[in-house]
Amino acid sequence: MKFKVLLIEDNEASMRVLKRVIGKANLDVVTASTLAEAKVIFESTSPEAYLCAVIDYTLPDAPNGQAIDYAIEAFIPAVVITSRINKEVRDHILSKQVVDYIPKQNAQMFEYLTRLLARLEKNKHIGVLVVDGSRSSRSKMSSLLSRHNFITYNAANAQQSLELLHDHPDIKLMITDETLPDMTGVQLVAETRKLYDKDQLSIIGVSSNRSASLLASFIKSGANDYLNRPYCHEEFFCRIVQNVEYIEQIEAIRQAANSDYLTGLPNRRHFFNQVSNTIRRGLGCMSLALMDLDNFKNINDTFGHDYGDVVLKEVARMIMRHFSRFHVSRFGGEEFCIFLPNIEHEHAIKLLNDFREDISKKVIKSKTIRHSCTLSIGVTNKQNRTIESMLSIADQHLYAAKAGGRNQVVGDS
Repeated sequence: MKFKVLLIEDNEASMRVLKRVIGKANLDVVTASTLAEAKVIFESTSPEAYLCAVIDYTLPDAPNGQAIDYAIEAFIPAVVITSRINKEVRDHILSKQVVDYIPKQNAQMFEYLTRLLARLEKNKHIGVLVVDGSRSSRSKMSSLLSRHNFITYNAANAQQSLELLHDHPDIKLMITDETLPDMTGVQLVAETRKLYDKDQLSIIGVSSNRSASLLASFIKSGANDYLNRPYCHEEFFCRIVQNVEYIEQIEAIRQAANSDYLTGLPNRRHFFNQVSNTIRRGLGCMSLALMDLDNFKNINDTFGHDYGDVVLKEVARMIMRHFSRFHVSRFGGEEFCIFLPNIEHEHAIKLLNDFREDISKKVIKSKTIRHSCTLSIGVTNKQNRTIESMLSIADQHLYAAKAGGRNQVVGDS
């Protein structure tokens, strides 16, 4: 789903620039120059269609932020932009349930808005767990998180929090108070770290106790950060975003290390690790297939390497569509590998044949080029308990498929 952003701005020059900024974030822009125009839009569109509203604090018919209230009442997250940056205006804006405010005089305004919009979209898929013995404290923090589109979970004690972490893998951040009914927050952090590493889950400790030793205890027990109560709106979100982005950066590094740069499929090293672990656990049946595009050198020579890359990416996309529940990999060049555990060998061969036929029927298009290709597949279910031995047999079958005329699957006789 492509979200919309409602932009309410009466200055034409600012409107043009902001439209470009929002458009570059791959979001549709709906514009209004007055609160009256915005009301007509609000009344004719579902709030769920909007990622947020970007609102100028001063409008011709709403000179003191009245448009902010209207957006909030319509359940649309509000980002405020303003050329008035005195303390009174800032406090007035932050007293409302806004996502953020951005001073127009800030040279980094447009870059900051771009990052904020991207963050609001990502947050719709990120869970944050709030652990606090006080219902009012949980509600207050959850309300703040909801403004930024986070999926929020609440736990009144440590045991509930551990159960929620187990049941909801989308939780990337846990915020825990020090005072809990069944153990301290520091103890909960230590228990959680036995199950989840820092690259899986960020943890922020919270307390109204400003003791330096408590801060140190949280960090030494495995927390990533610490937040003192009372905290201001801006500090809270800076810490939340910083800790969520830490998890995302670690995941991006891991993804880059484990993926083939061209197709996005798992690379050979990652495939070996995953399959070797699966084989060691012991399975009743398993098959390993090695496949190779037929005459791929001719494709590169005839149409160029750019088109050859298009072919590889399209084949990889089709592999994921057919075999997403199995282990797949680009081994290098035009060679791919698939490991199919827990299915009978005859069924594995049928799946591979269906895929081979789909590839042969596919016309791969790029600019003026329209071309089809085929592939040969060697597959084995001979289990010598090592991936290397299975690969060796599958490679022999692949050679037989090539020698036998290509565009076929050859398995164990």
